[in-house]
Amino acid sequence: MRETIETLSNNKELISPGISACVGCNVELTLRTVMRVLGPNTIIAIPPGCMGGVGVVGWNKKSGANVPVFFPLLDNTASMLAGIKAYYKKIGRDINVVAFAGDGASVDCGFQSLSGAAERNDNIIYICYDNEGYMNTGYQRSASTTRGAWTSTTPVSKEKVGGKKQHKKDFPMIMAMHDIPYMATASPAYIPDLVNKVKKAMEVKEGLAYIHVLNPCLTGWGIKPNESIEVSRLSVQTRFFPLYEVVNGDFKLTVDIKKPKPVEQYINKIKKFSHLSKDDIEEIQNYVDKKWNKLKMSCVEGGRNDEQ
Repeated sequence: MRETIETLSNNKELISPGISACVGCNVELTLRTVMRVLGPNTIIAIPPGCMGGVGVVGWNKKSGANVPVFFPLLDNTASMLAGIKAYYKKIGRDINVVAFAGDGASVDCGFQSLSGAAERNDNIIYICYDNEGYMNTGYQRSASTTRGAWTSTTPVSKEKVGGKKQHKKDFPMIMAMHDIPYMATASPAYIPDLVNKVKKAMEVKEGLAYIHVLNPCLTGWGIKPNESIEVSRLSVQTRFFPLYEVVNGDFKLTVDIKKPKPVEQYINKIKKFSHLSKDDIEEIQNYVDKKWNKLKMSCVEGGRNDEQ
């Protein structure tokens, strides 16, 4: 913990706050934290999504970054970064080449490029900020949207029925199955865990490192700014979003929740789930339990316990 605090306090702030970002935005917190760990020897790509639109980097004259930033399309982000990394390797310079992408699109239209980079084992870092939807014209459904959630494209009727019918795509597991050297999940509510995983991603010198960060969207999820970290923490404490890593094929829980809180506590904090019935919540609870048990069977011992 002390080492993590020193890393964040001593390292230079490389990303200026976005003046149009929502107050309490977890995605902005995640990006700024990650960049403090990565340091100035970094090139970053920000494809279309919240972090470009709100002016955190590049799109607003009153905000910016102290590292080179590219704004590629999602369907060629990973391949473009692979080319940049290959060039710097050719000239003998070791530099962090990082994508910071999400807003629903990494798991949809950006997947082909990312999957190709994983198959080739390109030496880049890809960080997906998962806000479970798209925020371009209202909060819209994506494959990362949770079952039962309201979005503008999965509306809820006056009878309180509706929402997305399918379960969320397990994108971290999909990336792990690509047999890349490093895959991890992370949360802005567990900063030491996030920092440690970014450091491990930086240590990968041959192959792709992928980190999937669940970042609640205040506007889309219907939560208050002072609740954003609490919601993030509840997603872990209920086992809804497990924190684990896969290192060269070995699975390991990094935060082991031995006495989980009911998923209902997490769901009740989020407005996009307010229409769900008791039966709906029970179905989600059963699904979460099933996924957790399956993950535990794949993991080696060693995750620290967290009952906060």
